[in-house]
Amino acid sequence: KAAPPGSKHRSRGPVVPQAADTPQLFDDTSAGYGPQPGGYPTPGIDMGFNNIFADPVANVAMTYGSTIASQGKDIVHKEIHRFISMNKLKYFFAVDTKYVMKKLALLVFPYMHQNWEVRYHRDAPLTPRQDVNAPDLYIPSMAFITYILLVGMTLGLQNRFSPEVLGVCASSAFVWVVIEVLALLLGLYLATVQSDLGTFDLLAYCGYKYVGMILAVLGGLIFGSDGYYVALAWASCALMYFTVRSLRLKILPSDGRGRPTGRAQMYVTLVAAAFQPFVLYWLTAQLVH
Repeated sequence: KAAPPGSKHRSRGPVVPQAADTPQLFDDTSAGYGPQPGGYPTPGIDMGFNNIFADPVANVAMTYGSTIASQGKDIVHKEIHRFISMNKLKYFFAVDTKYVMKKLALLVFPYMHQNWEVRYHRDAPLTPRQDVNAPDLYIPSMAFITYILLVGMTLGLQNRFSPEVLGVCASSAFVWVVIEVLALLLGLYLATVQSDLGTFDLLAYCGYKYVGMILAVLGGLIFGSDGYYVALAWASCALMYFTVRSLRLKILPSDGRGRPTGRAQMYVTLVAAAFQPFVLYWLTAQLVH
C-alpha cells in the first residue's frame, strides 16, 4: 500500500543483493585464525625470541662471555693484591675503643709518654689494639671525615658554605698528605734509610695531623681568633714532638747503645716534623679569618 503524500513513513524497497563481481576493498582474513587460548602469539607470526636461547651457538657464546668476565675479575683482584696487600691493610684497622682513646690522648699530650718503640712478636709487629705505638689508619680516616664535617659547619655558621668550597677544602687536605708521603718516600730513598717503614706507615703518621687540625678549628670556633692560635700552637708542638719521637726509632740508625746516628736521616726526621705546623696553618687559617 502506498503511503499518502506528506506522510513521515517511507516505503522500504527490496534489498538489492551485491553483485558477485563487485571487488572488495580489503581481504577478509579473520576466518583464517581463531582466537588463541592462553595469550600465545598467533600461529604464523614467528617472534624468534625463544629461538635465540635455543640456538647452540648462542649458548656457547654466552658461556664463553661468562668465562671471560670471570677471568677478568680474577685478573683485577690479582692486580689489586699485587699493589695493595689486604692483609696488611687490615692490620692498620685492627683497633678497638681503648686503643683509640689512648692514641688520641697520646696525640694531644705526647710529652709524658716514655716508651715509643713498636713491640714485635715473632718478627711481626703487634696490632694497634695491642700496642699504642703502632701506626693505624682508622684514626686518620675518621679524623679526616670529622674535619670535613667541621669545615662544613664552620662555613655554614659564617654564611660561606657552598659545595665547591667544601670540595676544595677536602681536596686540599687530602692532597697535602699525599704530597707529604711522597716527599718522605723520596727523602728516605735519597738518605738510603734501611727501614721497615712502608707507604701505609707514612700515610698513618702524616694523617695524624687531622687530629691537630680539628683541635685548631674547634678552638677558633669556640673561642674566636685567640683560641684558634692557642690551639694551633699546642697542636703543632704536640704533633712535632710526636713525629720526631715516632720516626726517630724507625729512621735513625743506632750505634748499639740506643744512641741514634746518621746525619741525613736526622735531617729527614726534623724536616718532616717542622713541616707539620705550616700544613696545619695553611689548611685551617681560612676557616677562622
